[in-house]
Amino acid sequence: MAHSSTVLNQVVAFFKRHEFESLARKHHVGGSFRSFNRWTQFMALLVGQLSGRKTLRDLVENLAVQSHKLYHLGMKKVPRTTLARVNEEQPHQLYKELFHKMLGRCQAIAPKNRFKLNAKLFLLDATVIKLSLDVFPWATYQQKKGAIKLHVGLSADGYLPEFFDMTTGKEHEINWARALNLPAGSFAVFDRGYTDYSWYQTLTSNGVFFVARLKDNAMIEYFKKRRGRKAKGVVVDQEIALKGIKDKLRLVQFIAEDGNEYRFITNAHHLKAAVVAELYKERWQIELFFKWIKQNLKVKTFLGTSENAVQTQLWIAMCVYLLLAWLKFNSKLGLSAQQMLRLLQMNLFERRNLEHLFRPPQITPNPQLALL
Repeated sequence: MAHSSTVLNQVVAFFKRHEFESLARKHHVGGSFRSFNRWTQFMALLVGQLSGRKTLRDLVENLAVQSHKLYHLGMKKVPRTTLARVNEEQPHQLYKELFHKMLGRCQAIAPKNRFKLNAKLFLLDATVIKLSLDVFPWATYQQKKGAIKLHVGLSADGYLPEFFDMTTGKEHEINWARALNLPAGSFAVFDRGYTDYSWYQTLTSNGVFFVARLKDNAMIEYFKKRRGRKAKGVVVDQEIALKGIKDKLRLVQFIAEDGNEYRFITNAHHLKAAVVAELYKERWQIELFFKWIKQNLKVKTFLGTSENAVQTQLWIAMCVYLLLAWLKFNSKLGLSAQQMLRLLQMNLFERRNLEHLFRPPQITPNPQLALL
């Protein structure tokens, strides 16, 4: 192996340098850099995510120790004050656009969802990350509390965050959902926090199918029950109408194995009732997604205090998530993203073959040793 081929060097091949530089020129403000560049910023924050560095000082000191292994990556020296200033001032849109370019590459090799729908399936949800208003005064949430809210539309194909955005904590998720451009024929699954009958009508008019929980106080007009034998757990399968929605909808009442009863509302009249229940059960994957990024990526503590610095760190964290997904899809070893991340963390600056790192070569036993 070449002397300079560290694990980090091989991982960075996922990001095309010429493509990055084109985006860097597009998303630049102010005068030109003298002894710094956006690639150095990106690489520093990428290493911070992969190595789990907690503070800006910790990150910069770690990079200084490893400087002899970083020169071949095209990085410049990383002064702490310069990195902090660039995080605050240079537009985060560079990394947002980079994320979407990387997303396209991951989508091309992502495994299909487990449902035979011949359509995209999106799982919608949001999560709140609490912040101090004294440190992040722009992150308005409650009277004396600050927070940001991460909005995600997770594709069931490979569980990729195809829709991702950040708002202040007080922004309601339905406002974000209304702005989504979901493709016709696709499916959207969401909880009761997205209840908005006018949005339901918009989805139906646009040819988008949805599955959601029905609120207990919903005013329902009941029509005929659907014919056919009910699957296990299905107790009601009936056409209904809700105020403000001109199209008839469908109520599926389902009792899970744990005895809990659920009422689902959907405009997917062509699906079996049991499939409707299974689609909503799939929504649990987005809860696992939020849990995973909070435990494994730096999305709860930040290296800068401005909204731009926070957005920069979040979008780079999502690029790391796509990097791990890409490695997982390509390796086809059955390793989890967490297992791959741990292997990368322990070997990031080691000169090891990336394929051998995830798939150690088999050692042929020496028959002579068996005689000893």
